[in-house]
Amino acid sequence: MNSFRFDELKIGMRESFRAEVSSEKMHAFRELSGDCNPLHNDESYAREKGFRDKVAFGMLSSSFLSTLAGVYLPGEHSLIQSVEVKFLKPVYSGDSLLVSGEISEMNSTVKQIVLKVSMENQSGERVLKGKMKVIVNE
Repeated sequence: MNSFRFDELKIGMRESFRAEVSSEKMHAFRELSGDCNPLHNDESYAREKGFRDKVAFGMLSSSFLSTLAGVYLPGEHSLIQSVEVKFLKPVYSGDSLLVSGEISEMNSTVKQIVLKVSMENQSGERVLKGKMKVIVNE
């Protein structure tokens, strides 16, 4: 776990990690959220709607952004203020996501950083983009 302090951060700093979307994570997210939409739970239904398999929950994919801020950038001193995401392509069970963030703005008055975030699947397709505002709570 990283533990960057605000004065150690710079615009352009990047961190990335890989996250696997497994059937176990899909099941755990369904249990936790109560989301029983058949697009996420019924392979036949998802295929009828034009997808190759059950689609992973968008909020499951975006939950890896919490790991990005809380473990990698800035790490243990993070307090997420806001997250804006756009889901660009579906994510499926078995996908390996490259989760990346880059500091694009810094506000020293409130010790806030803005991360430009993205996720790519194992084929290099961008599946998510967005931004996060994070307080560096040291």
